[in-house]
Amino acid sequence: MRLHRLHITAFGPFGGAQEVDFDDLSAAGLFLLHGPTGAGKTSVLDAVCFALYGSVPGARQGGSLRSDHAPAATRTEVKLELTVAGRRLEVTRQPPWERPKKRGTGTTTEKAQSWLREYHAPGGSWKDLSRSHQEIGEEITQLLGMSREQFCQVVLLPQGDFARFLRADAEARGKLLGRLFDTRRFAAVEQRLAERRRLAETEVRAGDGELLADAHRMQQAAGDLVELPLPDLAPGDPGLAGAVLEWAAVARSTARERYAIAHCAQRATESAQAAADRVLGEAREVARLQHRFAEARQRAARLEDRAGAHREAQQRMERARKAEAVAPALHLRETADAEHRRAAGAEARARALLPGAFADAGPTGLAAAARKAAEELGALESARRAERRLTELARERQELDREERADDDVLQDAEQWLADWEGTRAALQTRIESAQEAATRAEQLAVQRDPAQARLAAARLRDQLAGDTEDAQARVLAAREGAADARTHWLDLKEQRLKGIAAELAAGLVDGDACAVCGATEHPAPARKVDGHIDQRAEDTALTAYQRADERRAEAERRLGVVREALAAATAEAGDAPTDLLAEQAEELGRRHAEARGAASGLHAATEALRRAEHEHRRRLTAHQDAAVRGASRTARREALTRQTASLEGELAQARGSAGSVAERAAELERGVSTLTEAADAARVAADTAQRLKDADARLADAAFRAGFDTPQAAADALLDDAAHRELQRRLDAWQQEEAAVRAVLAEEETAAAAHLPAADVRTAEQSAATAARRMREAASARDAAARRCTELDRLARRADASVRRLGPLREEYERVARLASLAAGTSADNERRMRLESYVLAARLEQVAAAATARLQRMSAGRYTLVHSDDRTGRGRSGLGLHVVDAWTGRERDTATLSGGETFFASLALALGLADVVTDEAGGVRLDTLFIDEGFGSLDDQTLDEVLDVLDSLRERDRSVGIVSHVADLRRRVHAQLEVVKGRSGSVVRQRGGG
Repeated sequence: MRLHRLHITAFGPFGGAQEVDFDDLSAAGLFLLHGPTGAGKTSVLDAVCFALYGSVPGARQGGSLRSDHAPAATRTEVKLELTVAGRRLEVTRQPPWERPKKRGTGTTTEKAQSWLREYHAPGGSWKDLSRSHQEIGEEITQLLGMSREQFCQVVLLPQGDFARFLRADAEARGKLLGRLFDTRRFAAVEQRLAERRRLAETEVRAGDGELLADAHRMQQAAGDLVELPLPDLAPGDPGLAGAVLEWAAVARSTARERYAIAHCAQRATESAQAAADRVLGEAREVARLQHRFAEARQRAARLEDRAGAHREAQQRMERARKAEAVAPALHLRETADAEHRRAAGAEARARALLPGAFADAGPTGLAAAARKAAEELGALESARRAERRLTELARERQELDREERADDDVLQDAEQWLADWEGTRAALQTRIESAQEAATRAEQLAVQRDPAQARLAAARLRDQLAGDTEDAQARVLAAREGAADARTHWLDLKEQRLKGIAAELAAGLVDGDACAVCGATEHPAPARKVDGHIDQRAEDTALTAYQRADERRAEAERRLGVVREALAAATAEAGDAPTDLLAEQAEELGRRHAEARGAASGLHAATEALRRAEHEHRRRLTAHQDAAVRGASRTARREALTRQTASLEGELAQARGSAGSVAERAAELERGVSTLTEAADAARVAADTAQRLKDADARLADAAFRAGFDTPQAAADALLDDAAHRELQRRLDAWQQEEAAVRAVLAEEETAAAAHLPAADVRTAEQSAATAARRMREAASARDAAARRCTELDRLARRADASVRRLGPLREEYERVARLASLAAGTSADNERRMRLESYVLAARLEQVAAAATARLQRMSAGRYTLVHSDDRTGRGRSGLGLHVVDAWTGRERDTATLSGGETFFASLALALGLADVVTDEAGGVRLDTLFIDEGFGSLDDQTLDEVLDVLDSLRERDRSVGIVSHVADLRRRVHAQLEVVKGRSGSVVRQRGGG
């Protein structure tokens, strides 16, 4: 990377436009950037960093980049032209800035802008590449191969940082090297291993917890069976699995022994119970037989007492069997008598309805009279149809009259409504037009109302922000005054400290050690601190106070800019009109808009009313036309009905005779035919049933005589119904069964023999059997409990064994991951130097940096000093990032913190240059043709300064240039190419002098 040209406008202390030609400065290979304190030397380097990365180095971020000396209308801009990776680029950056409005008063904020262009050599022109901040940043970072932090350490070599690096501890060095070499992936590996260790440990502990839970379940299942206690180990303790399995084996073997004992006891109680059950069974059998014999004797006595009643029942059953032969004749006679009574009653009722002429007529005469009346009824069927048609014609004439009256009403109503139609339609059209005009006015007023309300809101916000702006301006003024006072105080203290710096240096002098300023080993008259001496701590405190005050000033200015921007936006929208006037205008527009919307709301109702009226007009007109057509057709229909009516009335007059109508005549004939037919049928049925009754009486008398009964009534009394017959038969059968059962029991030999034995003692036998059964149940319960205990212990033991086998690979994984994590974290005993993985990688990088720095340090120190990396432990801490210096004069190795001021300078310079080489190689070997070295030359004597300049001058090899940032006066004589920064009341300016 080579810098060509830098343009600065309104940036930092530079109020106007400044240009730096690095090509002219680099021609000499070594150039000087100098100027008084606070002139802006570092701001030139800040501009380079801002052009490349869009931000300044970390220690100076957060403040405003715009110059306080710049005119209000001048935009802050930094433009850098450089060559990187064989491409000539131009980067332009404009940070956000607050400028006056082009119209009206106040200010507005412009957004940040960036441009990237590339020079096209064949065409001799610049080509635009991008205007995106993100794209430009990614392109520059990719081309340079390093981040902003790396660039600031490698290209802008801050000597103070490396002096602190030499004196820092391992942790501070690790932070710096970690930022430069991006070793976050190794820290991520450490973290990942630690997480895996925690996860594996959690899983192992969880598995051990389950194993212990199963062990406690086994202890609970075993009860007091095992005297050996559970192992007193916690989850994760080594040997837990073996101890649990060993205890489980003891519990299982003891449980099986108890089960064998319980099984033997159960077998003994089963034998005792079987013997007691046999004795009880024999006693119960003897008692049963004795009871059976006594019961049979009692039953025989009861049969003897009921013998007379049994003989009577047998005789009653015999008479009932004889009477069953007469039962069909009795049933036939009862049926015939019932039928005859019903037929005689029906005949009497039918003859009561006949005229007197047919009172004594037989069935034949009644049937002939019915046939004659039916013939006359058939002759009236045609007249009945004509009479029904005449009734229908009368109804049709009535319907025509009703329709005529309805059509007359329709015609009259339609004619009256149609007469008013034109006036109704005109009124509705007027309503619609009025509502449409109101809707148009409402839309126009809505367009005016919304901007008016927006202007009113903006005016109210404008009034509020005006007061906020005044408050913010007061705070900014107070913050600026405070920052200026703090800066003045700090500069005063710094100047006082510089005047008394000799006393500070003298305080560290030791007889025999070389002075850091003059190199003498004798110190006859060292400077003494005077009253009111300002030390480094007081200066740092004042600097910190100034930085805090400056941060408060920047924050107050930022807040003022935000308030001003909001005020400008509100003023631009609201204008200069008073808020009260805008409120009245908005209220008036709102009222007029509401009135117009109210008037326009009737548009839909008026439109619907017109639509309904037009529909009604069409309906009324159609109804009027249809009523007129129906009237014409009714006239023809009425004439036809009149002709049909006259013809039918002549025909009916002949058919009616003396009756009022044909229907009445036909009804009289129908009633007569029905009455005569029913009477004839009833007379025939009565004659038939009388004959069947006589035949049934003769058959019954003959059947009773043959069955042995004197009269039919005697046979009827001997009959039994089904229920009585079944009951009598049941009693006879029960007697026979009981008699047979008693004889069988009394004839049994075993029963008779048992009756002669003493009474059986069943109660004693039952008590003995119950005792034996209880003992057997207790033994079975004990055996079952022992079996369940064995089963449960076996199940839990298998589960514990499976858990142990499952946890085996997991425990091995945990031990392996734990060893790796401890080794990577530096806590393992195998890691003798307690070096973390990231520290190990950084130690390798530090070793490379020390080797690259030694090549230049030996030349600067005339071969006296060599930088070496040390991985020795310091105290109880960890090792890996130690840095020592070897003094060739004494042959001793000591810590870099013991170097003097001048030695520290060229050691830190050599370290910075070595770090630049290593980081450059790490970034992909990007060539850095332009380097800057910041301060620190004031602590060198003439000889050392010459040696340092020779080393820097050697960097010009292969067209490399080095810029020295310093205010040491002696360098102005030694370095001819110079860039001077001169400060003034209107801002700083740059003056350039080439090496020629």
